[in-house]
Amino acid sequence: MHYRSISDMNDAIVRGLHRLPRDIDLVVGVPRSGVLAATLVSLAANIPMTDLDSFLAGRIYTSGITKRRAALDRKVSEMRKVLVIDDSVAGGNAMRDARSRIEMAGIKADFTFAAVFGLQPQHQETDVVFEVVPHPRMFQWNFMHHKFLAQCCVDIDGVLCLDPTEAENDDGPAYEKFLSEARPLHVATHKIGWLVTSRLEKYRALTEAWLAKHEIKYDQLIMLDLPSKAERQRLGAHGSFKADFYRKSNAILFIESEHEQALRITELSGKPVLCVETHMVSFPDALSLPALGQAARNLPARLRQINSQEGRKSAAKTIARALLGARGYETLKSRVKRPA
Repeated sequence: MHYRSISDMNDAIVRGLHRLPRDIDLVVGVPRSGVLAATLVSLAANIPMTDLDSFLAGRIYTSGITKRRAALDRKVSEMRKVLVIDDSVAGGNAMRDARSRIEMAGIKADFTFAAVFGLQPQHQETDVVFEVVPHPRMFQWNFMHHKFLAQCCVDIDGVLCLDPTEAENDDGPAYEKFLSEARPLHVATHKIGWLVTSRLEKYRALTEAWLAKHEIKYDQLIMLDLPSKAERQRLGAHGSFKADFYRKSNAILFIESEHEQALRITELSGKPVLCVETHMVSFPDALSLPALGQAARNLPARLRQINSQEGRKSAAKTIARALLGARGYETLKSRVKRPA
């Protein structure tokens, strides 16, 4: 599974800004996800923006005071070079529709059509693709609205709803109240293959009622069959329970709430896990191309999670060895140590 976060989108845009015409007057986002991409381009390059519907109606978003300059206060009719952007392109239907609507509106300008992520370096519908991301792929802004959910295991607490607080997690009346009233977090709009949770089997009825209340569709609800929270904590069965089911299933991805549990599930199952706490995917094969690519993209975030300087150095060395290979790493190290 190739996964990209909002941070990855921003990084791809910043890296690729030089590929766009330097004198763009306006950025137009293709609804809905393209508006996110347009916003990031607008902020990075200080160019006015709007969405496609507003553009066709002759409206441009106003600019914040700190970003305002004369070039930002022009009308649509004065915008001669326009960038139309979407978050991704696959079949090209959305971009073809955008082109058609612009042509039908009779708007005269020099248009550049772009997508942040594409299946190929070039698409017939776009002039620029910032980064190639092949199938199967999933994005932070659509991972709970994706057809692949039918092939996924999904945690409940911390994914579909907020985690209980310490006071709520008493394995008694407070917890039962939480289960009935838990605040939704990421609500899925596609059917989920398997809900796999460390919630105890005795809370199945309350869990099923909450899922029905929030219209969350799923095929199976897998719960931990232990008598109490105390027994669950004694056995430390959270990660191993989830990993065991995931390993035996034909699911292609596990969506987990906690970073450490995500790593544990990956290790025990031998399959990839998406963590919503970090919006990173952990892979069982650290030398696979998806794993190496993510390691390079997410090194800054990974280093921020490590408290000690020595820990950060160790993480950086591990990733450098994976990216460069043992020989390349040793060559780089010897050059760095060589006196000037």
